[in-house]
Amino acid sequence: MASTLLVSLILFSLFSLSSPLASVTVLNAAEILSDNGFVSMALTLELIAESLLSQTNSMTIFTPSDTAFVQSGQPSLSLLQFHFSPLYSSPESLKSLALGTKIPTMLAGRSLTVTSSRSDSKVSLNGVKISNSPLYDDGSLVVFGIDKFFNLIFQVPPLTPSPSAKFRCGPLMFKNPFGEAIKTLRSNGYSSMALFLESQIIGFNNGQSMMTIFAPSDDALATRIDNFTDYPSLYFRQILPCRILWNDLVNLEEGTELSTYSEGYELYIAKSSGMLRMNGVAVFYPNMYLNEWLVIHGLLDVFSAAERISAEESDSEIHGMAMDHW
Repeated sequence: MASTLLVSLILFSLFSLSSPLASVTVLNAAEILSDNGFVSMALTLELIAESLLSQTNSMTIFTPSDTAFVQSGQPSLSLLQFHFSPLYSSPESLKSLALGTKIPTMLAGRSLTVTSSRSDSKVSLNGVKISNSPLYDDGSLVVFGIDKFFNLIFQVPPLTPSPSAKFRCGPLMFKNPFGEAIKTLRSNGYSSMALFLESQIIGFNNGQSMMTIFAPSDDALATRIDNFTDYPSLYFRQILPCRILWNDLVNLEEGTELSTYSEGYELYIAKSSGMLRMNGVAVFYPNMYLNEWLVIHGLLDVFSAAERISAEESDSEIHGMAMDHW
């Protein structure tokens, strides 16, 4: 009972103050864009502020230059949607994304792909370089400049998997070394999982097991939390008793089952719309943190209490969420 109450208080403190992204925020961004020579996107934002953004609490926009608008002509709605992501991506988080990471967009079933490595001077998505410094960033809405529109039919070259060890499972020789992992989670918008590690994991298996943690973002939990009542179980089904790096995870066969720390709860591997999904939830931020016994992958959503969710059902749900904003 005390454990459940503690996690409940954690969730309440995180999400009771969350609110939709205000249209005034978008209009402020539009004004700054106009002042910096991105007039076409500024006008676009002013037109769609109410219909697109008033129901979401975070957003990343990749805005082509005025020259790109002139060269391409009036962009279609689909092309515009392809330049909006329903997640807040700070410059630091974009820089830390691994080559091949998928970034969801407001265009149903379509994602952008990171085409740069962490050692590159600039991040590129779908082969287009992103400005190092955002044009606008208030912590909920961030806008990056790009020189040209993303190509809707861009083909991502196949990635050559780098060698990686077999899954590592079993006990550890030390206890609860979560300090750096907690800092990483907090700095990337995963404070709820960080708090859970601090408050719960010390008594959980004595902190002596290798782990893979699939961390839902604070925004994802904020939109889903009303559907849950058993909060400890919510977190335990996000954790596997083995260390599975991204290269191993993406090479698992469709339908592979993975056991979690929530008794009887399994994760099922599926691949759809160019993204790896488990129980219908896309992995957004692979290898967010790793060390010799722990790896953390960021998710777009929370694993549902229902064990198996098809990729088709997940695509339909994401499409519905996106269309609600347009």
